[in-house]
Amino acid sequence: MSAVRLSTTSYVVLGMIALRGPSTSYDLKRAMGHSVGYFWRFPHAMLYSEPQRLAELGLLHLATEDEGRRRKTFSITEEGRTALREWLAEPTNEHFEMRDIAELKLFFSEAGDPSNIVHLAREQIKQHEQRIAIYQEMQHRFADQPEVASRMVSLQLGLEMEHAALKFWTALREEADTANGPAEYLHGLVRKLAADRSRII
Repeated sequence: MSAVRLSTTSYVVLGMIALRGPSTSYDLKRAMGHSVGYFWRFPHAMLYSEPQRLAELGLLHLATEDEGRRRKTFSITEEGRTALREWLAEPTNEHFEMRDIAELKLFFSEAGDPSNIVHLAREQIKQHEQRIAIYQEMQHRFADQPEVASRMVSLQLGLEMEHAALKFWTALREEADTANGPAEYLHGLVRKLAADRSRII
């Protein structure tokens, strides 16, 4: 197994099949769209190519229907479970990575119209409120299902991050709404960010 090259997507596929049982690529696409897809994005096309590759490596077992649509169903092998367990036991040295277009636009905001930040903040508030509502609904739906309790821990982390982002963008919008013109707004923004940094440090 040490010579086999597995990506994070490989482990996502192995993990999902280990949790939900035999699955088609379409099953994986649907399941991931309602779970890890909220915090780990990747091309859906890989959910069709990667299971096939893992089957060729002996980490998944492939069963193909003899008739009809000849659907391909993948199940995890003992070798696949071993690879997944080894990955789960490895230390994770990579720092938290956030690829947020809104934060990227905020960083470069001084090159544009200051009013853009107000619109950006309002859009982000709506986005985070919607995501919080989705997460809370998921918590409510699965709260009484002990078999998925461990997965709810990840959901709680996502919920806390959404609340933190909502708090940030709400404060930014409120400061922008009370500022007298673009210049004062930008100066206020700099003061706010400096104050936030001092509280963190």
